Amino acid sequence: MEPIIPTAASTGFGQRARLLWGRLKYNRWLYLFFLPALILYIVFTYYPMYGAILAFKDLNYKLGIMASPWTTMNGLQHFYDLFSDSQFKTAFVNTIIISLGRILFEFPLPIALALMMNEIRREKTKRIVQTVFTFPHFVSWVIMSGIIFNLFSDAGVVNSIIFALGGQKGNILTNAGTFRYFLFGTDAWKEMGWGTIIYLATISGIDVSLYEAAIVDGAKRSQLAWYITLPAMKSVIGVMLILNISSLMNAGFDQVFNLYNAAVYSKADIIDTLIYRRTFVTGASFASSTAVGLFKSVINFAMLIVGNTVVKRATGKGLY
Repeated sequence: MEPIIPTAASTGFGQRARLLWGRLKYNRWLYLFFLPALILYIVFTYYPMYGAILAFKDLNYKLGIMASPWTTMNGLQHFYDLFSDSQFKTAFVNTIIISLGRILFEFPLPIALALMMNEIRREKTKRIVQTVFTFPHFVSWVIMSGIIFNLFSDAGVVNSIIFALGGQKGNILTNAGTFRYFLFGTDAWKEMGWGTIIYLATISGIDVSLYEAAIVDGAKRSQLAWYITLPAMKSVIGVMLILNISSLMNAGFDQVFNLYNAAVYSKADIIDTLIYRRTFVTGASFASSTAVGLFKSVINFAMLIVGNTVVKRATGKGLY
């Protein structure tokens, strides 16, 4: 026999505590399933947060994090050093430009590809096309960079073909003026197919009777996509846009790190690659790296709020 759980609002603290305990006891098996995920988040997400205090400390390895003294300028010395560093300023600007470029140039491509793939009538052909476009996502940037170097380096396949046809060789990998566009193009090639999956899932859930009614009224294929498919994808597009905006300070470390070189530092060096070099190559302090990480997290959180507000006002729906 199931226990009787009180549902009426109570006025005393003791009654509220008994009500809470009754619900926990009644749903104990559901909470037991939830427990591993909760432990995982506590151990690997929330517990390490105390390390963020390093951004305000002058770390002494013998004393540990908590016992180390605070930095000067009321604990903000590491942030002051960052903003007075010309290399950090350059990396910060590059991070913003590359991230905005990804939103402007790369974000619409999976949407357009999903719409085009939806027009393919033969299911076998659609699966083949989707597999071809999705496969590059599963290749790491380490392997992908090797393929790209073999294609576009000075002695690569592309330059060899151009030279054989009487043209002049040009190494796009060391051209600072075009390197950002090269990043956008290669990342779109690698991730565009993967990005279509959620949009195709949304399209598959659209009521077929809407298309049938529109066809009866004389609607063309382009009109079906514009007036039925796209509006049905609006909420999903909004959520994906919010997630992209909230990652503004993450400009794609894996790709940039594996493709960039000293010749393009002025245009391609982002915050993550700069901190990587300083931490593991020149031996900068972990406190300074923590300050950068905290700075990035605050900016990304602020962009999450901004992106959600803008999208919610534009579409009526957001993450919250």
